[in-house]
Amino acid sequence: MSASLILLGAAIMAVSETMTLLHIEPFWSWNTPIAWTGFIIFADAIVWRARGDSWIRSAPREFAALALASIALWVLFEGFNQIIDNWYYTGLPEHAALRYFGYAWSFATIWPAIFEGAELIAVMRAGRAGKAGQAGPIPGSTLPPPALPAPPALLSVAAGALMLVSPFLISRAVARYMAAPVWLGFIFLLDPINARLGGESLWIDWRARRTDRLVNLALSGVLCGVLWELWNFWSRAKWHYSVPIMERWKIFEMPVPGYFGFPAFALECFTMYVFVRLVFEYVASAFRRTGSPARAGRHMRSIAQ
Repeated sequence: MSASLILLGAAIMAVSETMTLLHIEPFWSWNTPIAWTGFIIFADAIVWRARGDSWIRSAPREFAALALASIALWVLFEGFNQIIDNWYYTGLPEHAALRYFGYAWSFATIWPAIFEGAELIAVMRAGRAGKAGQAGPIPGSTLPPPALPAPPALLSVAAGALMLVSPFLISRAVARYMAAPVWLGFIFLLDPINARLGGESLWIDWRARRTDRLVNLALSGVLCGVLWELWNFWSRAKWHYSVPIMERWKIFEMPVPGYFGFPAFALECFTMYVFVRLVFEYVASAFRRTGSPARAGRHMRSIAQ
């Protein structure tokens, strides 16, 4: 079964990109969501074959929740883009319903691609030894929240908040140069909060001298970044960048400095999703205390290990 899914995922990616290069619809206009769906199937099947554990096969409900969260979280960045004006879209379907379906499908692949890519990287780096967190209670989630030095944590939260509000406090002309604070702000803002709430945390990993998650995520950011730009470049429906930095020095549509942002974006994806998951767990536990049959949040998957 895994071998068939690996071949299916690879075939979807190859066929979609080939048809795109030939300007054959629907692939030419829908290459991004189609190719990324193929990548997710491909990566998940390889991870399952290596470990007997993967997002789709081991935690299908959370995977569906991850895809839905991915839509909402990327819409947040689209909101920031209304201020920093760093990208825009062309070639989209004229019919509104079809256009918004395309948005939803494309946005739903972003976080799954980063996390599947991270586990694929882990398998490539260490095989079975690079063990992903299996569906089940998050390691350490039953223990008290780990103690964090208050001053560094508060300083990080304050710095993250300042980064995220800064584009709104300056002129629109200057805000166009504020991509870096947007792509870093949620890491500084949310990771100490996640640690304090007992969730998975880059900060805690670093203090424990565990670097696998950070490396897996960063390399997944590079991998996914290159694939995003590759699959976007020849597509009819695509994004263009209007970043006012090294606009003539591009690889595909992306100015060269932008590629340094993909690892940071992968880390940001991690911190944002962990925070969303912690909030969901809290709400679900509140419903359970009031006698609701809700059970969501009891079996959450460890990320990017």
